[in-house]
Order: sequence, then C-alpha cells, then structure tokens
Amino acid sequence: MKYPEEIDVFVSGQDGYCTYRIPALIVTAQKTLLAFCEGRRITGNDTDDIDVLVKRSVDGGDSWSEQQVVWGDAGNTCGNPCPVVDEATGDIWLGGTWNHIDEPHETVIAGTARFSRQPYITHSTDDGRTWAKASNIGKATKHPEWRWYATGPGVGIQLKHGPNAGRLVIPCNHSVAYPDNPEGYCGHILYSDDHGQTWQNGGVIEGVNECQVAELSDGRLLLHGRHHDPQGMHQKGVSYSVDGGLLWSPLQFHPQLIEPVCQSSLIRYSWPEAGDQSRLLFSNPVNTVPRIVNKHMYRRRKLTVRLSYDEGETWPVAKLLEDGSSAYSCLTALPNGDIACLHEGGGGVERYRERIVLKRFPLEWLTDG
Repeated sequence: MKYPEEIDVFVSGQDGYCTYRIPALIVTAQKTLLAFCEGRRITGNDTDDIDVLVKRSVDGGDSWSEQQVVWGDAGNTCGNPCPVVDEATGDIWLGGTWNHIDEPHETVIAGTARFSRQPYITHSTDDGRTWAKASNIGKATKHPEWRWYATGPGVGIQLKHGPNAGRLVIPCNHSVAYPDNPEGYCGHILYSDDHGQTWQNGGVIEGVNECQVAELSDGRLLLHGRHHDPQGMHQKGVSYSVDGGLLWSPLQFHPQLIEPVCQSSLIRYSWPEAGDQSRLLFSNPVNTVPRIVNKHMYRRRKLTVRLSYDEGETWPVAKLLEDGSSAYSCLTALPNGDIACLHEGGGGVERYRERIVLKRFPLEWLTDG
C-alpha cells in the first residue's frame, strides 16, 4: 500500500457550491467519521453566501454520504465549523459564526459594521444525521467591545483528566481595537460544564487567532494560534493554561513550528497510559517563500504533519503530506489507529481552494516504523 492514501471529499464547483473551504474532521462516539466544511456559493470569498456542510463516513473514509447543510441563513455567511464530541452523551456540538453578507472582514475589524459578527451553536443527538436549529450564544460569550469573532476553525476537545474532566472546549478568537494594533486579534475558548446546555468564555490570549487546543498529560492545556506579526518570524504562537482555560500564559513562539500565516491542526493521538507513549500531532503548511504581493505572508504550500513525544515541547518527527498548494487542515485519529488529515489542496500555485481531500496513513508511515 502506498501512503498516504488520498480521497477527494469536497470538490469545488460540484454540488451547488463554487468553492469549499475550512475543513473540520472528527470521529463520533459511534466511530463515524464526520467531515465538515464551508460551502461558498457565489464568489468563494470569506464573505459570501456560505453554508456549513457535513458528510458522514461509516467506513473510515472509504466512502461518503451526500453532503448535508447543517446550518445556513438565506444568503448570509455561516461558517468556521468547530465540532466537539461529548463522549458521555454521544452528542456532537458544533460551534460556528455568522455575519451579514454585506459586512466583509474589513468593516467588522474597523468597527464600522452595521451587523455584528456572532457566535452560534448547534448539536446532533443521532450521530450527525440531523442537527438542531443553530442558536445565537453571543449574549453569553461575546463582549460588547469585541469586533471580529470566529470559532476554531478545526475541532474542540473534551477534557479527560483533573478537576475539569468532562468539560467541552471550543477554541475561538476575537478582536479588540488596541491603540498600537488596530486588528487586535486575541484567542480565547468557549467551554461548557453541563454537556453543552450553556456556554461561557475562558481567558484571553493576546496576539493570535485561529486557535487549536490539546490537553496535556499533566492536566494543562496547550494552545496553538495563528500569528500575524512579522516580528514573530512566522512561528506558531503558543500558550498554556493550568486551570482548564480560564487563564493563559503570555504568548510564546515555537521555533520548529514555522507558519505562513495560516490555520493549523493540533490533536492528541495517544496518552502515556497503559504502557503507551504520549503523542501529539500537528499539521500546517511550512513553506517559507514569500508572496510577491505581500512579503509578510508566505505561499501556503508543503503541508506537513509533525509528531511530539514530549507534550509539544519538541517535534522530532515530520512528514510531507502535500508538496503543492495546501492550506487549512484538520487531523484525527481513526478507530483502527490510523491517522487522517482533511485538508485544502489542489496543487499548483495558490490553488488550495480546488478541493478538500482526505489523506490517511498509519502511525508507522509517519515514524518510518
């Protein structure tokens, strides 16, 4: 078998949408694989007539159901899917964000938008077959001074250890206007301690957006965030929490985790329990050739998967998944122990919007045995 195996899941221009972006991948309590994304109808831009879609696979990604609209709003933007599974109930909770189609990113960040960007939540109680009507949770989770708001993108987690075991966590980001930083990006989390019935905010991490979170074996949370400041040397922003996400350490930068100003994926593959090793997985494009039009943003290419044995301190194992154009990605551990990565790609230059593809491979391929 040649690895990684490659399966197209969403192909731009098919099934009523011009573009598919922003993948999220999760395994349910019943071991069904759910692939989420944004379906963009008209322009393919971030502000478009956008629906959140899902496909289901009961055979580990070999075959997929027809795509289903999880959440849409008659021409406005519904996006940034970020699911989390409650293993106690089997319910799947899905965070997302809404904005009016007439309000692009620029007006929201500038604080001149007539319609504020809002967080929403929906859930499924039947393994992703049907979904509840999405509810606006902005009153509980968005401060009045926050402008931008985005869930994920990627996945949330459920804490397994310590006093906050069972807590559902959805990583998010928002913006606040600072005098020296008009964009003012910050990371934060949403969390629920009552199985998704209510949601509230955790602490804030200044300087990052598009965050992902993993639980460490000592009970801390590790957060990775996208960073825009060129002085960060295009390295992934890193922060830690010792209290389940209520407070976060000052932002650090990881020299091994080069980023071309792009989202990344971070998951736990295995715990150091029952004789197993601790393993964290991370994926993002690592290209370091600047764009001509914007020298502070690298071309999104060379999607790479990394492995850490020491709770994310170092990442000694790395394998190239896609040499060509590739951007957002989402990792998951499959029930058979293999690893799957759902990512944007298409080959060529700046063509990562062509399709969302699933790549599968065993741990032994990643580590060379």
